[in-house]
Amino acid sequence: MQDSLSSLKKKAEAAKAKKAAYGEDIDLENYDIAPKNAPEAESLEDLDNDLQRTLLSAGVVPTGEGRVGSFLLLDNAVVHRSQKEESIEVMSTQQALKKYNWVNDYYWKAVPPDTDKYTATTFLENADGYFIRALPGTKAKMPVQTCLLLGSRNAAQTVHNIVIVEEGAELEVVTGCTTKPGVEKALHLGISEFYIKKGGKLTFTMIHNWAEQVGVRPRTVVIVGEGATYVNNYVCLKPVKSIQMYPTARLEGKESFGRFNTVAIAHPGSEIDIGSKVVLSAPKARAEIVSRSITTGGKSIARGRLVGEAPGIRAHLECKGLILQENGIQLAIPELEASVPDVEMTHEAAVGKIAKDQIEYIMARGLSETEAVGIIIRGFLEVGIRGIPEELKKEIDKAISATELSLG
Repeated sequence: MQDSLSSLKKKAEAAKAKKAAYGEDIDLENYDIAPKNAPEAESLEDLDNDLQRTLLSAGVVPTGEGRVGSFLLLDNAVVHRSQKEESIEVMSTQQALKKYNWVNDYYWKAVPPDTDKYTATTFLENADGYFIRALPGTKAKMPVQTCLLLGSRNAAQTVHNIVIVEEGAELEVVTGCTTKPGVEKALHLGISEFYIKKGGKLTFTMIHNWAEQVGVRPRTVVIVGEGATYVNNYVCLKPVKSIQMYPTARLEGKESFGRFNTVAIAHPGSEIDIGSKVVLSAPKARAEIVSRSITTGGKSIARGRLVGEAPGIRAHLECKGLILQENGIQLAIPELEASVPDVEMTHEAAVGKIAKDQIEYIMARGLSETEAVGIIIRGFLEVGIRGIPEELKKEIDKAISATELSLG
């Protein structure tokens, strides 16, 4: 294993200055590596009230009610981890590597450390993160909740997560990514490697609730086995400086299924470049990508790519964007690629403003223009946020209401 790690280290060293394929090039020299030490909390309720409210705004419940496990990373320190069932393991990635030798078979196997300078930095920092594993046949009735919390100014958080859903198991993970009150500028680098075995299912929901001057660079690859299912829900409705992410699901098992649902709002001063990619490399695999984005003055880029490499696959890609302010920018970039004849792949992309006749139609029923626009916005976003946990709906509603007020 040492030889393998040595080889990976050489690749990472060589990629320390490698720019990412997309997004603003962030100068890593402007950030210090965030602290790796912090006091542990036996319970999330032991945290101060302001911090607990911050967790709630990102969908993380401090009491742990309705959760089968919890994990909190503050900067680069594991502050809390807990689990309620033995069949679902929750620990840090570094702890898992020490406990199980076989974890090395998954460690930096889906995401190459030399992908770009963000992955290289994360590898070279020997980053920690959450390790979650659903044992064979486990049917989780409640989700595991995790929080990646930035707590230091001008600091870079480096994260490496691994999730394994064993054969026939079902797991839901809700991740809230946010910043501590008072932290305006920071950087988040997050590597996630997910593995879903035969007949398994993983539903993964990520909520980004960063501060306005935070840069965000997640790198995610999901390996999906035979008859397995991966569902990804992503929500970003609050102002943020820069996000660039392009998670990839590799459907490597026959009759596997992958779906990405994305909802995002680009506020003034924000640039969000959010994509999803599915590679269908096994017979009869199926995939859906659904993206809903709104700009109220920022730049929004919605990418979607479907790659068909096996017969009998079915896939659909849908990117829709709304421009609500004159200076907002929307780009929709759908891509389909097929290398075999027996495939069915479709896409639909649309960018524009709210039609005047839609507003007038609703106003004719006694509502104001602002109320009419609000109804249209909510209906537009609702399509893309299927499966969002109940406790997030209030936060989502607040964000949409704030958008309505900015238009008024």
